[in-house]
Amino acid sequence: MAVGKPGFERKLTIAVIGGGKCTAQEAALAETVGRELAKRGAMLVCGGLTGVMEAACRGAAIESGLTIGILPTDNPADANPYVQIPIATSVGYARNIAVVTSAQAVIAIDGDYGTLTEIGFALKSGIPVVGLGTWSFYRNGQEDKSIIKAEDAVDAVEKAIALAKGQKLD
Repeated sequence: MAVGKPGFERKLTIAVIGGGKCTAQEAALAETVGRELAKRGAMLVCGGLTGVMEAACRGAAIESGLTIGILPTDNPADANPYVQIPIATSVGYARNIAVVTSAQAVIAIDGDYGTLTEIGFALKSGIPVVGLGTWSFYRNGQEDKSIIKAEDAVDAVEKAIALAKGQKLD
């Protein structure tokens, strides 16, 4: 998407969402997602706190990626140590809307009800969601396939980036 001067292109932004508490396996998955996003030049936006958010930011930081944390509090110091750009909002869970609508695609890893709200906001806004061990939905007894399932971290990143660029998945 071109904006501003000719030749200027806005960086691809992918949201990584998940619980503030996670298992070691989920943290490793999130860290790999962060690394893979950074390797591909995508910015990572998240809720800026602990758990999946911190692990994803840590992975991106290892690869010199850019990390943005949209915090529920009024204090930028509440961000995890791998957030480069903390955005303090003072709006609590309402910040979940800003997290997902700041991105062109979302990767959901595990997560609790806060993650579920982010998934809902993203889908309602037409932003694709790729899931790794996260929520699934059923409607009238049939699985709703709105969340695109990924096999692993690399698959999740590849799918999220393709969807963010408007490409169709096979």
